Amino acid sequence: MSDLFPEMVPIISPLEGGNAADAPLAERMRPRTLDQFVGQRHLIGPASVLRKLIERGKPMSFIFWGEPGIGKTTLARLLATEFDREFHQMSAVQVGLADVRTVIERGRQLAKIGKGLVFFLDEIHRFNKAQQDALLPAVEEGSVILIGATTENPSFEVIGALLSRCRVLRFFPLVAEDLTILLDRALREDEKLAQLQSSFEEDAKAALIELSGGDARVLLNTVELAVELAATGATEGSPFTVTKEVVAQAALERSAKYDKGGEQHFDIISAFIKSMRGSDPDAAVYYLARMLQGGEDPLFIARRMIILASEDIGNAQPLALLVANAAFQTVHQIGMPEARIILSQAAVYLATCPKSNASYMAISAAMAEIQESGDVPVPLHMRNAPTKLMKQMGYSEGYKYDHDHGGFSGQQHLPGEVADKVFYHPKQIGNESKIAEHLKYLWPERYPDEK
Repeated sequence: MSDLFPEMVPIISPLEGGNAADAPLAERMRPRTLDQFVGQRHLIGPASVLRKLIERGKPMSFIFWGEPGIGKTTLARLLATEFDREFHQMSAVQVGLADVRTVIERGRQLAKIGKGLVFFLDEIHRFNKAQQDALLPAVEEGSVILIGATTENPSFEVIGALLSRCRVLRFFPLVAEDLTILLDRALREDEKLAQLQSSFEEDAKAALIELSGGDARVLLNTVELAVELAATGATEGSPFTVTKEVVAQAALERSAKYDKGGEQHFDIISAFIKSMRGSDPDAAVYYLARMLQGGEDPLFIARRMIILASEDIGNAQPLALLVANAAFQTVHQIGMPEARIILSQAAVYLATCPKSNASYMAISAAMAEIQESGDVPVPLHMRNAPTKLMKQMGYSEGYKYDHDHGGFSGQQHLPGEVADKVFYHPKQIGNESKIAEHLKYLWPERYPDEK
């Protein structure tokens, strides 16, 4: 095997576990069988696609899409075990085409002797088109079963040719019930924790569940650190209790270092977004630097800035969306390290823009109205009438072409059941104050006191 596969490329047998005594708790508790796997019932339940494939012994390639710490890597390993295939794991951040070709060659050699290989490629969205193209022949011929994992929407990040040859499986954050099972199992079954004679107050357990945010890795890493902190203040060899306060301290210490793979990924991006929303360019640049130095994907950051430009700035400064989108395109073109400059410029601009969430609130209100009132029929005068029969039925009859009325006819556009409902409330800030004034002029009864 060593001649076919250099030492620089990690090889993991499907039967290997992650239960070494010196490994982190999250690794020690990694399930060895499908029956031990917690969560994602829609994927591994009795009638699920995966169960049927396992029963039939017919593996296929997949794209696993979901947040960190919810079982993508673990399930890939378990599938390799179920299909009795060699398991190779890589991160698209750390390897290149040469490494991929080595895995493919290994798969082809195994296929010749009637065996198989599962290639788990984490962060597949970080591969460019040429790198993803290199995977196609092996996936198509079946010599390699590819399982690509991504936190981003694969429709935008994985090339169409590869998507068409893989089945996309959506993973969801673990629910409280799942996390409780994992917590109780760790406290009951892990030998290292058992030796410390620790126990958890119920409030401490509840805090762990809440602070984990649906991420099993966060949960177990916090458990381990909380036990270590509690043990420090206890008499050596004596039982001790982990309190809610200790859990809170552990959560803070755990989050001190940015981890793009999970624990701090969402905390820091949240702080970054909230800093720009709060018009604090200094804090925005600080959290931007934290993410970049931690190895975060610059495109992930740029995408979030586009969302903020529309959600939190909107029409108060319409140029914000153009700036954010231009930043995304430029970062995509030039990459790091220069991309940090573009991201900084855009972040500072967005932070200093006037803020309005009126457009965001408008679509939320409109969708809530539809949930309440249902699909109300479109008024006849607002309907298209491309055929003679439709015209005879009254479609488009009575419609006023606004340009024939000086650019504004004042006709009712909404269905009768929701006529004159107001969803968009422009704010008296930035460019949106002009919009508010204009709407009040056009629709004085609908917008009598917009502020």
